[in-house]
Amino acid sequence: MIAIGSDHGGVVLKEAIKEFLKQNGYEFKDFGTQPGVPMDYPDIAETVANSVVSGECDKGILVCGTGIGVSIAANKVKGIRAAHVTDVFSAKMAKEHNDAHIICLGERITGPGLALEIVRAYLEAEHLGGRHGRRVDKIMAIEDRQN
Repeated sequence: MIAIGSDHGGVVLKEAIKEFLKQNGYEFKDFGTQPGVPMDYPDIAETVANSVVSGECDKGILVCGTGIGVSIAANKVKGIRAAHVTDVFSAKMAKEHNDAHIICLGERITGPGLALEIVRAYLEAEHLGGRHGRRVDKIMAIEDRQN
C-alpha cells in the first residue's frame, strides 16, 4: 500500500499521480488534501510518514510546491527516510542505495510527465542491500544517537 499526500500547493500533481497509480494497478491511500482545501505541508508530511512507520503503508509519495518542505517535515518522524527527488536517476537511487520510504516531489518545479516517470522509477526499484544496507544502518544509528 502506498501512502500519498500533498498540501494545497501540490494537489494537482498528487491527483495526476493517483491516476497513474490506478492505471498501473498500485494500491494507495490518499491522506489529502483535496482540491480547494488548504493544508499545511508539515501536517500532511507527518500523517503520511506515520502511516509508513506504523506499517499501515509500505512506502509513500508526498507533494508540495517544491518538495522541500514535505521532505524536511517527513524526515522529522523517527524511522523515516524521505528523499526529495527531481529526476528519474535520483528516484531510483533513493530506493536502491538509501532505501527511502518516501519520495517528495514539487509541483512547481517538476512537470507531470517527468513526475510520473520519477514515481515509476521509485516504485520499480528495490533496495540493493550489501554496502548500501550498511550505510543505511549508519544513517539510522545517527538518528538513534540524537534521541
